[in-house]
Amino acid sequence: MAPRTRILAVVAAAALLAAAVAVVAARQGIHDGRAAERPQGRPSLQLDLGVRTDPEAQALRHAARLYAQGDAKEARAIAQRYTSVQAQVTDAFAGWPAGTLAKLQALAAIYPKSSFVQLHLGLAQVWSGDNQDAAAAFQRAAKLQPDTQAAVTAIDLLNPATVPRNPVFEPSFGLPKAVARMAAPQQLAALRARARGRDWRAKILYGLALDALGRRISAEREFAAAAAIAPNDAEAQTAAAVGRFDKRNPSAAFSRLGPLARRFPHAATVRFHLGLLLLWIEQVKQARIELAKAVAAEPHSPLARQARLLLKKLK
Repeated sequence: MAPRTRILAVVAAAALLAAAVAVVAARQGIHDGRAAERPQGRPSLQLDLGVRTDPEAQALRHAARLYAQGDAKEARAIAQRYTSVQAQVTDAFAGWPAGTLAKLQALAAIYPKSSFVQLHLGLAQVWSGDNQDAAAAFQRAAKLQPDTQAAVTAIDLLNPATVPRNPVFEPSFGLPKAVARMAAPQQLAALRARARGRDWRAKILYGLALDALGRRISAEREFAAAAAIAPNDAEAQTAAAVGRFDKRNPSAAFSRLGPLARRFPHAATVRFHLGLLLLWIEQVKQARIELAKAVAAEPHSPLARQARLLLKKLK
């Protein structure tokens, strides 16, 4: 299992759900506000509970599962036990369509800086057939709290032709065994504590954990700190470059990776991640070239194996 996969696997389901919503957005033309047929069923609920394990978080996760399975009545009964913004949004969605939009608009007035509320307002508008207002809500969600999962999902929805989420740096090292055995909350705390020192690898692992939770800006800071500690290490420098990737401005990452490819011509990590990012912007022909160079640079490395798998799929 890749290091990225081992880190906080508890959030993987949220990423898959975000991907599914992005597919709906692609079909509905959200990014440009085109009129389109309304999606079927209920709006997709996108809770952001991170690694919380408190009673409310567990209850809301259960409510979200019930909602996804079609038991909106029981989901609503659970949500109404709590007063948090995530519980109120769950309650509004579970009542769909009766009063859902009005409740979300009221929540947007009460919580004017909440990306989470704006994301769900936009989703409700998509399911109501109002793509123009939905796009505006997603734009607000992306800007208000950019270091949140809601912002990441909103950016995906505004760029439906791209691969969901952002490309993730693949390190050559994994979690320490003691940390890997921990539950997600303790794992995150341990990674945070380890990243406070001068170990650039620890900073990258913590950055990957933050990225898995949708905190892409915090993750980018950790990757940049790792690069500052190890200015001559290809892996640390590549992690910082990949961390700069933004669908709205891909050049932020490519402007760093290009020079790294010249500086470290035989480093598989540079070529592999350059190929990966090229796939994200649909430059498949050049991606194949870079992935092949990653294999040639270090043919027996884990990244070479991953590059071969990608090349096989690209055929």
